Formats: sequence, structure tokens, C-alpha cells
Amino acid sequence: MHRLLLALALLPLPARALTPMTAEEFDAYSVGRTLFYAVDGVAYGAEQYLPGRRVVWAFTGDTCRHGAWYEDAGRICFVYEHDPTPQCWTFYATPDGIAAQYENDPLGSPLIEVGQSAGPLGCPGPDVGA
Repeated sequence: MHRLLLALALLPLPARALTPMTAEEFDAYSVGRTLFYAVDGVAYGAEQYLPGRRVVWAFTGDTCRHGAWYEDAGRICFVYEHDPTPQCWTFYATPDGIAAQYENDPLGSPLIEVGQSAGPLGCPGPDVGA
């Protein structure tokens, strides 16, 4: 059974016919947590989800970026202090957490939640304890 779930996780999201999460479902799932993501089994980054749809994102080994998210036509879109260009994703609930497909690459590999914490995102430098 574990191999079947792994095989399903590796399929592009549209092939799995999952239902996209609503903004309310995404907020209820994520707020107060730091989620860790991988792509194709490789650590990709982590995001801390704060009240009021605020976030702190860091690629693995990179500096933290503060931002916010909003819903747009069923997608969850993020804007960050360093780049106000919206980055929109479709999030899906899976048996093992959430998965996200980037709107500009619908056939690309999804972000897969590989862990979570109730603690803050570890931010080196001036953002320590953000």
C-alpha cells in the first residue's frame, strides 16, 4: 500500500483527480504551522503560515522572505517583500499532507509536504525567530 501511495504522489496532480483546497480549507490546515516541502524527493523549502494570511518562506538553505497570500479564482497566490509578482498555486489535500501545483508549470512536479512543525521557521541572520 505504501508503494501505491508513493506512486500516486509521483504522478502529476491532474492525473490523480484530486479536489483543490478552498482558501478556507487551506487557511484552516496551514495557519499556526511551518510546513516543509520537497520536489521529486529533494528538500525544496519551508513556509511558516501566520494569522491574517501572512507567511515567511525560505528555500532550503536560503534567507527568509516575508509575504502574504490571497485567493484568486480558486488558486492560492503569494506575494513577497522582495518580489510583488503573484506566485499562484493550486493546493490539494492528500492522505499524507498537502501537495501544490504551480500554475505556470501545470505538468511540472508538485511541491509535496514532507513535514510540519508548530514552531517558527528558522531564519538565520536578522530574521532570527521570525
